[in-house]
Amino acid sequence: MALELWESLKDAITVYTGLSPASFFTVLAFALSAYYIISELFGSSNNRPRPRSVEEQMQPLPPPVQLGEVTEEELKQYDGNDPKKPLLMAIKGQIYDVSQSRMFYGPGGPYALFAGKDASRALAKMSFEDKDLTGDISGLGPFELEALQDWEYKFMSKYVKVGTIKKPVTDEAEAAEPAEVTREVDDVKPAEPAEVKREVDDVKPAGDGPSSDAPAETPTEDKE
Repeated sequence: MALELWESLKDAITVYTGLSPASFFTVLAFALSAYYIISELFGSSNNRPRPRSVEEQMQPLPPPVQLGEVTEEELKQYDGNDPKKPLLMAIKGQIYDVSQSRMFYGPGGPYALFAGKDASRALAKMSFEDKDLTGDISGLGPFELEALQDWEYKFMSKYVKVGTIKKPVTDEAEAAEPAEVTREVDDVKPAEPAEVKREVDDVKPAGDGPSSDAPAETPTEDKE
């Protein structure tokens, strides 16, 4: 029964289309493929579900908040794990708001380990090791410093600067302060005793003898 139905279908295809059954089904497959591609390209996108990340990116971002000067420990609070706080990152001690690039620097992003830190050394070396997640750029070569400079230009042109990292006070700086104060004290000359002595010398004693400016007293003779 099925075989007879198939034979009848092939005869009908040949009669009504003028094509062989194999050619007919090939053309039908191409037509369905073309319809699917066109509907995907030009069809309405309102009915298609959007990924959550895309919807989040389309939401307007709050304006950047100026933090001022903060420590590296305080900067760690802005690593993207708290959605209520902006996503921040520092380079060469300057803090930038990178919330608009959350897909790169936010949790799960390829550069998420740089968020909430000064990653100058890691950016210069293009390293993802924990030991390089620091703002210390001492010992870097000229090519690494040039790469870091390129990163800084990119951040300055794309993101808003919201603060700076507070530099810790080193022991050498603390030890230098008393020396500076001592040097300033030594430079001050004790002028007060000399000034007092000069004022005392200028005062002439009035009770020890007659003044040269006063007229000499002429003794009067007793006429009686």
